[in-house]
Amino acid sequence: MTPDQIQSLIEDATFDYTMGDHEAALTKLARATAAAPDNFEAWHALAEINFSLRRLDAALVAAQAAHALRADDLFINTTLSRIWMEKGDKPMAEKFGAQAKILSWKDQLKNPGADQDGI
Repeated sequence: MTPDQIQSLIEDATFDYTMGDHEAALTKLARATAAAPDNFEAWHALAEINFSLRRLDAALVAAQAAHALRADDLFINTTLSRIWMEKGDKPMAEKFGAQAKILSWKDQLKNPGADQDGI
């Protein structure tokens, strides 16, 4: 699959999920991650959908795959923190939550006026 085809598959899966067709979304994301195992967005979407469906083990596997690809991403660290908290592992949740906070601060330092709503 081409990168554009992978992106379309991710977008279609996201649409399916928002329309309530969860299994179609998961199937499409499984195809995307199989065809492009280095695609961060596909793994992150798979983690988020599984998390929202309370499939915590599957969410964790997908989130860990995304994290392995982009450990410095604020959102995947937040996702991992949420998953670990729901699984009852507070120390792991705090670890990823702290990492997300550090990444947020780094972003604020790089873009100091970005959160001031045009003020």
